[in-house]
Amino acid sequence: MMPIDPTLFTIAAIVLWALGMLLFAFAGEKKVLKWAAHGSFLAGVGVLVVFTWLLWDILGRPPMRTLGETRLWYAMFLPVIGYATYIRWDYKWILHYSGAMAILFLAINLIYPDNYDRDLMPALQSIWFVPHVIVYIFAYALLAGATIVAVKGLFIKYTGRNRTWSMQPADNLVYLGLGFLTLGLLFGALWGKEAWGHYWMWDPKETWAFLTWIGYLAYIHYRYHKPKRITAAMWMLAGAFIILLIAWFGVNYLPSAANSVHTYSQ
Repeated sequence: MMPIDPTLFTIAAIVLWALGMLLFAFAGEKKVLKWAAHGSFLAGVGVLVVFTWLLWDILGRPPMRTLGETRLWYAMFLPVIGYATYIRWDYKWILHYSGAMAILFLAINLIYPDNYDRDLMPALQSIWFVPHVIVYIFAYALLAGATIVAVKGLFIKYTGRNRTWSMQPADNLVYLGLGFLTLGLLFGALWGKEAWGHYWMWDPKETWAFLTWIGYLAYIHYRYHKPKRITAAMWMLAGAFIILLIAWFGVNYLPSAANSVHTYSQ
């Protein structure tokens, strides 16, 4: 039996984020409410940081083995990205979207709780395991933030609102996200060499990870050569994120993944 209750930490983070977003929405120019909103939102992140640290200590291994555990990291990183974007560009809406997505991922963990097995298969007992997973999940959070910007822009365009839309925040997030994706691919190759004797085996997970990298690289090239074609760029970003989701967990449901060396994530 776990000495800590994951449900309590999960619900606490959800409540703090929900309260923070509510205060952000109604604070207006009231400084006290604004500070309370900032504090509540960041406290939600803090709760997950503490829970993750305690879980790591209790399990005696990095809590990154299952999809539920990676959702935990994603739910921790995404509000940080949303908050940083809000501070940098004053986009309050991205704060709400990132918080809502983090709450959704934690809610999935509540519905489908993990067993938190202490065992770690030999292939995962590598110095590359932790950096590989962390940089990938952080990249996914950055690229989710970029996708939110694109989807918001598409919503504005197709609802007929006469409003200009800047893709600069999305571009900056993609630049960072692609950098972390690149590190993830490199760390994964080094890990594969150590664990299975090959840098690359065209495993389904590896293939879709490579397709994700290609998708965002294509977006950057398109933005460089066609900077005024905003609508097409927004659709490209939305499509690239779909590929990312397939690479993350959708590939597990493909027939080709039956013999994947990444089945430890089930």
